Amino acid sequence: MFKKILGLALCLCLCLPFAGCGKNKDISVEGSDSSPSSLVSSESDTYINPLTGEDGLDKETAMQRPVAIMVNNISIAQPVQTGLNKADIVYETEVEGGITRLMAVYKDFKNASQVGTVRSCRYVYIDLAAGHDAMYVYHGIDEEHAAPHIGAVKSLVLGTNNGGVRVSNGLASEHTLYANCDKFWESIVKTGNSTLSEEAKPWQNFAEDGEDVKLGNTANTVTVPFSASYKTTFKYNAETGKYTRYFGETLRKDYKTGETTEVKNVFVLNTTIGNMSPCKDAAKGKSAHKNVSLTSGSGYYIVNGTYTKINWSKGSASNSFKFTNEDGSALTVNPGNSWVCIADSSNSQPVIS
Repeated sequence: MFKKILGLALCLCLCLPFAGCGKNKDISVEGSDSSPSSLVSSESDTYINPLTGEDGLDKETAMQRPVAIMVNNISIAQPVQTGLNKADIVYETEVEGGITRLMAVYKDFKNASQVGTVRSCRYVYIDLAAGHDAMYVYHGIDEEHAAPHIGAVKSLVLGTNNGGVRVSNGLASEHTLYANCDKFWESIVKTGNSTLSEEAKPWQNFAEDGEDVKLGNTANTVTVPFSASYKTTFKYNAETGKYTRYFGETLRKDYKTGETTEVKNVFVLNTTIGNMSPCKDAAKGKSAHKNVSLTSGSGYYIVNGTYTKINWSKGSASNSFKFTNEDGSALTVNPGNSWVCIADSSNSQPVIS
């Protein structure tokens, strides 16, 4: 399945000029005959998406650096979210006061014409973006804890002058900025950072073509309690073979397209979440920003109306998550998009039925 990924990895050290979003450009390969066929598997002229394990990427997209975009998840802004249904991976964890924030990761971000609303960088998401060698896109930053750490990733501070667009959606200004795919990639190129991915290995141990992972326990509905007020629920749709996302019992749809957000894989990772210390906001009587441990822990893998218990580890910022079965063997993951919930183990465990 991953012949095309492995072949691609051999080419990532080569210098390729990249086009702006949605434009096709010739890609010359230094030291080769410059023929696109030299990068293509004999099986197909498309490439495997390393974030989902699915076939279908063109060469230019397969070689570009993933993009990780911070997305507002405060309850009043959830109805105006857009682009999440096109993400390859979405991460969700608490950031302050029981509120969660999202980071949507795209290998082929051209599929989402707009993503947002875009909000500020928090410390934990820098490490999550680094684990994908992603270009990290955000608007505003936690100066006390995240700013000193931002150099760990290639990044773009989004604004209306470099690919962001303000959309009148009935909310206050801080909830109106969206990433415009047609524009912001050009700004990323101008940062001078490489637009090439430095590695093309698959994010997880994806099942081979034709293999459909089903686990031993029933999981038609999964509710993850990030806090007393923030609970994300996934309900299994047997017709699509995916889970539909809800906020509690409220169905969330894409603001622009009206589509529901459906994901193939759901991961619930138990960890330790505490308050950042020291924290200037807490000293002023505001909610303290959260310190989320990404070292290791237990959790759940949910797919195809079933689930199993797993263990996970990440370690250093540049590492991807490693998922294993309880016996220590590598977890086999179904190809498809994923939603990763990182929750405080001291809260209630997910409710699975």
